[in-house]
Amino acid sequence: SCRLSILPAQSRKLKESGGCVMETLYIQEKIKYDGRQLVPHWIYQNYQLLGDAIVAFSGEVNVPVDHMVDLADVMDQAYIYSPLMINFIIEHFNHDLNLAIMRQRLFMVCIKEELEQLEIRVTRRNDDLYIGKNKLSVSIATTSLVSTLIHVGLNIETEGTPVPTVGLKALGVKDIQSFAENCMMRYKRELEQIYDARCKVRTR
Repeated sequence: SCRLSILPAQSRKLKESGGCVMETLYIQEKIKYDGRQLVPHWIYQNYQLLGDAIVAFSGEVNVPVDHMVDLADVMDQAYIYSPLMINFIIEHFNHDLNLAIMRQRLFMVCIKEELEQLEIRVTRRNDDLYIGKNKLSVSIATTSLVSTLIHVGLNIETEGTPVPTVGLKALGVKDIQSFAENCMMRYKRELEQIYDARCKVRTR
């Protein structure tokens, strides 16, 4: 399903001035994620969200080695599989990979905080989330010719995963859509607040 996003006057003004505007969308249809979605303009071409954006969708995740971005995983021949994940794809139109990695970790913190609101204790190790020794997430940040791209996947179900994992279903997260939308809004607000903080500083 496609949904056009109409920017309010304040957001148009921000976009025209180079400010922070982050479009968000929860996609109702299930999509099998295999790594080929992590390409520039995938969000725009499929869902008409132009510019910086984050979308979420659920579906099976099966990323073969030849579609993987993480070279360490490629060398280890470590494929990614989950029968059902909530996936997030983020695209920012700049070329700074260091900034993309920092944004990737900021988004993981947003997810961690949302889980903690549900009284779920979670540990962040680098760019992944764990419950005890069981892995909840996968994530990667990369660059393209026109943008930086981030993929984050959270297990909903875990049957057949290649490493010890835990899923949102077992953790008692029942409303996956609301959870995903809250995570996206946390990220959007963080970026807006960072932009506001930059604008209000007086230089000497």
